[in-house]
Amino acid sequence: MGVDIGPATIAAYAAVIRGAKTVVWNGPMGVFEIEDFAKGTNAVARAVASVEGTTIVGGGDSIAAIKKAGLAERITHISTGGGASLEFLGGRTLPGVAALTDR
Repeated sequence: MGVDIGPATIAAYAAVIRGAKTVVWNGPMGVFEIEDFAKGTNAVARAVASVEGTTIVGGGDSIAAIKKAGLAERITHISTGGGASLEFLGGRTLPGVAALTDR
């Protein structure tokens, strides 16, 4: 069972995030609710919060993680639309959005 990411993965993710202009984060890195397994999620949260560009955090667990880390105020946009947001970004037409264009 994977409950967290390790130091090498944390470093790799942080390096990529550090160079980004836009970050969309959806999903914690492990079982962040248990402190022993929150290191990866907290590290990614800090990396996302340090981005100087646009940062978007989506999904209930991701929102809980960013708030638990005390970093919510440093995020550009926080959305409860987790999976639906990813589908939209992937090019899928969402029923609720399609209904708006019918009018």
